[in-house]
Amino acid sequence: MSIRDVYIVDAVRTPIGKFGGALSSVRPDDLAAHVVRALVDRTPDLDPARVDDVYFGDANGAGEDNRDVARMAVLLAGLPTSVPGVTVNRLCGSGLEAVIQAARAIALGDASVAIAGGVESMSRAPWVLQKPERAFPAGHQQLHSTTLGWRMTNPRMPAEWTVSLGEGAELVADKHAIGREQQDAFALASHRKAAEAWAKGLYDDEVVAYEGVELVRDECIRDTTSPQALAKLKPSFRADGGTVTAGNASPLNDGAAALLLVDEEGLRETGREPLARIRASAVTGIEPQLFGLGPVQAVRRALDKAGRDFSDLTTFELNEAFAAQALGCLAEWPELDPAVVNPRGGAIAIGHPLGASGARLAGAVAHQLAAAGSGTGLAALCIGVGQGLALVLER
Repeated sequence: MSIRDVYIVDAVRTPIGKFGGALSSVRPDDLAAHVVRALVDRTPDLDPARVDDVYFGDANGAGEDNRDVARMAVLLAGLPTSVPGVTVNRLCGSGLEAVIQAARAIALGDASVAIAGGVESMSRAPWVLQKPERAFPAGHQQLHSTTLGWRMTNPRMPAEWTVSLGEGAELVADKHAIGREQQDAFALASHRKAAEAWAKGLYDDEVVAYEGVELVRDECIRDTTSPQALAKLKPSFRADGGTVTAGNASPLNDGAAALLLVDEEGLRETGREPLARIRASAVTGIEPQLFGLGPVQAVRRALDKAGRDFSDLTTFELNEAFAAQALGCLAEWPELDPAVVNPRGGAIAIGHPLGASGARLAGAVAHQLAAAGSGTGLAALCIGVGQGLALVLER
């Protein structure tokens, strides 16, 4: 069996909304449908019926994104009912996992044209109530928020594995001696790079605003933040000696992203020049409490599979779940030039809608490679419960 080349023809995303912000009134299935429809509309030569499958990442799936949000997006976007859809979950890596699964299907000949993406509405994530063990319990019952993190934890899990995500970031900061000032400086740079990229119009080709919502730019970017403002924030997870704050961590967000993937035959049908080609991917595991360092080995493995090294990278989109986590990864890649990392800002400024972030990163790398004209790019994320995921693209 021959392995087919897989191309990214286009990539779009919504502006990323803040928790309880401009996109909080929009259902996640509608957000997903919006980016799917935008992809189809931007490629008018492609018959929508030619889409063999739609893959979407979704980390929670406990509310309006239940019942296979990928299939719901297909139907709500007005694609033919013959187009199927599947939803995948690798927590924060779900959107990138969707891209990888779609690419794998095309590479193996199971599909010629596919859409891959991700969605999350953390604003609309519901509270859930476990069923009682017997009918009509007399006592009070507990509601669990599905917005973020551990809930209904299995008591057999070791306690050191089930610490909060923020405490996990503090553990990475401890491991690599990453102080508060260094984390705040990283966060400040993220906001400044994102604001500059928007001002220069660098996101114009990929961001598609949601009709009826007054949001044309990522909502969490703080143009006027400063070292002094960040320094005033209190630690969020450790009262004594903590370094992780709301200012040097990614916020809670709403948004969606999608990419159009094709083989050679599908590429001819689109009548378009591809943004990039998918070269390799890798996934690895790590101790759950050190989830922030999950990308370290995944990135090395993906680069090795692609026959590339850090010196070949034109751009590297590393998800900024926390400044401490991103800096911890960078500390373990001493051969990497940090100047290629998140050149247009990262998740601390742009936002981190869990299931959508991986697709946003892959799309960002593809657009940046297209703008450069050639090169090698990489997208990677840490993943709660201790995983790392990476994708190598080329042009």
